[in-house]
Amino acid sequence: MKKPTYYLILILFCLSCKTPPERNCADYKTGTFEFTSIVNGEEMTTIFERIGKLEIDYFQGKQDSSTVRWINECEYILKRVNPKNRIEEKPIHIKILTTTDSSYTFEFNTVGETKKLRGTAFKKH
Repeated sequence: MKKPTYYLILILFCLSCKTPPERNCADYKTGTFEFTSIVNGEEMTTIFERIGKLEIDYFQGKQDSSTVRWINECEYILKRVNPKNRIEEKPIHIKILTTTDSSYTFEFNTVGETKKLRGTAFKKH
């Protein structure tokens, strides 16, 4: 009877020692970043620069701007400055999940939709 209790306490102790992932989100509030994704089976790269309340995206030779509104230290909302259609009018919610010294992993979705996608952005030096 004492051994099962001992093992249960040991397991609970080990589980409580798990450290949360590192999130130094302040390091990624400004800067130039690169994000690569697969679109229709083709790898595509977006470069974006975040300066204060503005984010400028460079994708396929085109430039687009969005406003940035930080909800908290690790979450923000992007809203296109000059949307060209109804889809572009919808804001995007971005949440930084983990950080390293040169990148951050995030999840994002259109505000109001439940499907979330993940990606990793790398800081350009």
